[in-house]
Order: sequence, then C-alpha cells, then structure tokens
Amino acid sequence: MDNDEKHAKFATVVTPYLADAYTLARWLTRNRTDADDVLQEACIRALGAVDQHSGSSARAWLLAIVRNTAYTWLKDKHRTMLVGMDDLAEKDLVQVEQGGGQGGATIDPESEMIAHADAKRLEALITGLPMEFRETLVLRDIQGLGYREIAEITGAPVGTVMSRLARARQRLIAALREDNW
Repeated sequence: MDNDEKHAKFATVVTPYLADAYTLARWLTRNRTDADDVLQEACIRALGAVDQHSGSSARAWLLAIVRNTAYTWLKDKHRTMLVGMDDLAEKDLVQVEQGGGQGGATIDPESEMIAHADAKRLEALITGLPMEFRETLVLRDIQGLGYREIAEITGAPVGTVMSRLARARQRLIAALREDNW
C-alpha cells in the first residue's frame, strides 16, 4: 500500500473516531497535554498499521491502539491517575455528566444513580477504582461501547469485561450510598 492509499484509509478508518480516542486518552492520562501526546503517538501507530486493519470495528481497533499507547506511556511516566472533570472541555463535561450520549449504554438503576451523582464526587470515586475497573467503566458508561468491543480493546474475555463492569458499578454504588446519595 503506497502512502496516498495509507492516508486515504487512515482518513476513513481513524479520523471519524479521533474524538473518542482523545476522550479515552484523557481519562487514562489525566490531563490534556498528556492525552495529546498519547493520541499523537497512537495516530502514528495507527497510520503505520492501517493497512493491517481487516474491516472489524474501526472504533474498537483505534481505541485498542490508544489504550495500549496510554498504558505504555503511563508505565514510562509512572502515572496512574485519571483526567479531572475540571480539565474537560465544556462539551465533554456535559457528555460525561449525561453518561456519554453514545447510544450504546443501557439505562438501569445503577447507571441512573451514578448519572445523578455530583460530578466531582463521581470523578473522585472513578479515579479511586483499580485501573481495570476504571477503563471498563469508562469504555462502557462514558464511551458507550458494547461488551464485545470492550473485550476486543482490552484483550479480556467478555465474561471478564462484564464482571469488571459489575464490580466497578458495585464499588461506585457502595461509595455513593456511604455519602447518602
């Protein structure tokens, strides 16, 4: 595949999902500057591998690259925190407070309770989750991905994804109840 074909495929496979990729990078790295670095590196990796994309979900493929890039970056930088709500753009903040708006997340009592919680308290609770619970919760409830897509991104079996999501929600609900939400 020549460079023009690579760039054309990149534009159709990667570009539509850059906002989602950036949002995930910000949740995993904790701030805009670091997310910019991760996204830039992820785009370089995606461009290099775009000819290997087989037609599966382009969104899941790109988010897996972003996730892996972020983990490599976090390991190199020895960071383990999440983006603060104050660091989000107004559009992203509204989207996070409304549960993502991606259309894929189901509305259940737990999600509804979480959605009504104070944004700053919720951000602190999400930050306190172990990384595997945090990423699963962000990918499902904020990015709106399905279980299979999350499994593809994280490399975990679907059952593990479901278990992690349930445990993440249970921890959040327990903490919210302690605060009398």
